[in-house]
Amino acid sequence: MVVHTDKNGFQKEVLDKKGLVLVDFYADWCGPCKMTGPIIEELAKELTDIKFVKVNVDENTELTSTYQIFSIPTFVIFKDGQVVHQFVGALGKEGFLQEIKNAKRG
Repeated sequence: MVVHTDKNGFQKEVLDKKGLVLVDFYADWCGPCKMTGPIIEELAKELTDIKFVKVNVDENTELTSTYQIFSIPTFVIFKDGQVVHQFVGALGKEGFLQEIKNAKRG
């Protein structure tokens, strides 16, 4: 399951979580974001050891600024509340799996 959060829930959903959390910074009007949405949903069902969180950049400018999100979609992987990996752009499923594998190796 993919969790949508805002600034108030970010601490609980991302920073306080043990293990890996992939955060998808997106916007409703973003074409590549719409393309990756179903892939993220699919991965969330398959990879139960990772939490998937979506943050709307238009509604959460403070988080966008904090994590220096300049392009979307941007994906930030946290491990135990710390940023361990960040990448930009739409990927296919295999691309996401590779990025997650890279983050796990950390």
